[in-house]
Amino acid sequence: MPMTLGYWNIRGLAHSIRLLLEYTGSSYEEKKYTMGDGNGTLVKNQAGLDFPNLPYLIDGTHKITQSNAILRYIARKHNLCGETEKEKIWEDILENQLMDNRMQLARLCYDPDFEKLKPEYLEGLPEMLKLYSQFLGKQPWFLGDKITFVDFIAYDVLERNQVFEPSCLDAFPNLKDFISRFEVMPLSSFLFMSLIPFPPLWCFPSPEATQRITRIYGHARWLTPVISALWRLRQADHLWSVV
Repeated sequence: MPMTLGYWNIRGLAHSIRLLLEYTGSSYEEKKYTMGDGNGTLVKNQAGLDFPNLPYLIDGTHKITQSNAILRYIARKHNLCGETEKEKIWEDILENQLMDNRMQLARLCYDPDFEKLKPEYLEGLPEMLKLYSQFLGKQPWFLGDKITFVDFIAYDVLERNQVFEPSCLDAFPNLKDFISRFEVMPLSSFLFMSLIPFPPLWCFPSPEATQRITRIYGHARWLTPVISALWRLRQADHLWSVV
């Protein structure tokens, strides 16, 4: 029986979960809720969850909320967690640090004073990325030679910032290599899935990011004019950059 992932019909906190489910070849179906219609609260309260919230994952008798708890559950099933005590410590630190930075960008993009606050965020972005670059070093993945669930969170956070400011990783070649390494892993449908827009609020890439996507996803070149058109429609709305 397939698992059920419930979330709003946007990218949001479920993106790294979707990527991990696809990477592991997990059998699942997605239940999407429409923001603002009241159905999300109604349905999630009927799902038998101990702490009703979105996203949630239902796998048989296991009913899980909180995005990182869901990621850890999937990762444990597929041996995608740290193994040594040192790796587990790094894993815990990275998981929480990445979530802090993810929410920092989200708060900025939802803030009514977005235009006023954006320069301050961009000013601090290089220092934030420098810490990740130093931590990653010459390793292929953040915990070493083996990919783990924190790499899925890291990809989501770094890629969001790269869409937000396309040149932000230029000074950090190892982070750019990490992004490229993640995006060209052996076939997984999640690579294509990262292009799928989750309306009404999705991370529409800028024209520059669209060119990068086209280079990576040669088989999806037909999407380029669609993405570009969506960008033009959404460029006046700062919410495009994060959700």
